Amino acid sequence: MKVAFPVAPEPDAETAEAARLLFAGPVDFLKGVVAMDGLPPADRPEVCFAGRSNVGKSSLINALTGRKGIARASNTPGRTQEINYFTLGDHGYLVDLPGYGFAKAPVAIVAKWQALLKNYLAGRPTLRRAFCLIDSRHGVKPVDHEIMTLLDKSAVPFQAVLTKIDKLGPNALQPVIDQVEAELQKHPAAFPQIVVTSSDKGQGIATLRAIIAGLD
Repeated sequence: MKVAFPVAPEPDAETAEAARLLFAGPVDFLKGVVAMDGLPPADRPEVCFAGRSNVGKSSLINALTGRKGIARASNTPGRTQEINYFTLGDHGYLVDLPGYGFAKAPVAIVAKWQALLKNYLAGRPTLRRAFCLIDSRHGVKPVDHEIMTLLDKSAVPFQAVLTKIDKLGPNALQPVIDQVEAELQKHPAAFPQIVVTSSDKGQGIATLRAIIAGLD
């Protein structure tokens, strides 16, 4: 049966304000993790951000938190080389995962990142949702299917988040949404809504904040 993947609606004013206040509160970098035994205690809900290298994960986290430098953004693919944990007050963790796919690093290092990523997704009981970031200029690529398939196998629900929609022309977004929807049909762990965002322009940020705030 075909599942619909509509664009997530904007939250109502009350929900948006509650989420804004949550993200306006204490948000701090906790630690970078390079091995499973370095993970913080699984004592609160967490969400993670996954995406191919240079898709804009760090920029999105900065936009969500309203803090320009909390997550280090770079134009160099593969800059994020560890699992970076941020505390969202006492509410939960925001987790920035290593970029998958192309990275300017030795093959052995990339393989180590990928192994850590797989172990994390399969073994983190407090992980409520993964946000799978997709560059709206390119749509879903084969490497995106790799992470989505891993999320399927790990039974981790994930939600597609289109990034950089401000880079598209006025009539270019809908065909990308249609392509992403068609590709998500192949993945049983996909949450049936797509979030469209621009970190630079703030589009979709209130929606994503509200989604995260609502995950307990």
